[in-house]
Amino acid sequence: MKYEFNAERQYDIIAVGRACIDLNATEYNRPMEETMTFTKYVGGSPANIVIGSSKLGLKAGLICKISDDQHGRFIEQYMKGAGIDTSNMVVDQEGHKTGLAFTEIKSPEECSILMYRQDVADLYLNPSEVNEDYIKQSKILLVSGTALSKSPSREAVLKAVSLAKRNDVKVVFELDYRPYSWNSLEETAVYCSLVAEQADVVIGTRYEYDVMESKQGGKNEDTIRFLFSHSPELVVIKHGVDGSYAYTKSGETFKGQAYRTKVLKTFGAGDSYASAFLYALISGKDIKTALKYGSSSASIVVSKHSSSEAMPTVEEIEQLIAERPQQEAVEVGGSN
Repeated sequence: MKYEFNAERQYDIIAVGRACIDLNATEYNRPMEETMTFTKYVGGSPANIVIGSSKLGLKAGLICKISDDQHGRFIEQYMKGAGIDTSNMVVDQEGHKTGLAFTEIKSPEECSILMYRQDVADLYLNPSEVNEDYIKQSKILLVSGTALSKSPSREAVLKAVSLAKRNDVKVVFELDYRPYSWNSLEETAVYCSLVAEQADVVIGTRYEYDVMESKQGGKNEDTIRFLFSHSPELVVIKHGVDGSYAYTKSGETFKGQAYRTKVLKTFGAGDSYASAFLYALISGKDIKTALKYGSSSASIVVSKHSSSEAMPTVEEIEQLIAERPQQEAVEVGGSN
């Protein structure tokens, strides 16, 4: 099965949400207290996804607010260099700063992120700074869950979703749950559910769906039964090393296997998965193939030091898939 998009659009994907700075530990296998050097990259889920999309050959743009300082200028220059349209990246004029993420790489299984997200510029994106003429030029509007965690960014995202639906732009909701961004689990569930119900495609981990549904150990069947009673047409639920499932409103179920790789760090996998999965769908590939692209891309990024810089090319993804033909994405079910 293939997923259809409006072909008569200037942009393949426009994301709305945060762009920040990742400072990844250069010294591995030690706690952050003993880490002395870090390498700077652009980070933030929406930024990473459009960087990955652009590297795969899609025309991408980003709606966000950046700080009026050296970090903000670094982000803007990097995005331009990556081929991303920055015309709707707004420079903050109220002194808010760029979010910083320090990463700790103790071992492939034990990684953590220390976030500095107090009063950050990206959460001050105002609804008046969201442009309908820009959004309606895209096939996809990608929304990140973290952008819903505070006002006025929350209202800006809700406006962007409304404008996308008004203009036949597919809304893709990447749950992107970051607990340090929210005031409570109840607040997270309310706003993530609100957007998920309006989205055309929802992507997240099983844990992120559990947070949205205010439950533990939730079942995929319950998730899709609820979401398919609303707008979503395609729901992707990731189960880490156990692979991922894609469910369609018309009743198909597909499973994609994870690819084995030498893991350096655990972060960045979700962003690379989303960019490659959406690239495959936009390129006219079927859902089974899209699952393979997503899993392949994720396995490449977790084996490298950065998230944004490590985003793979189409050739790298297809080479990995070709080398491991036993990792087929398979159709596993009939009607839901």
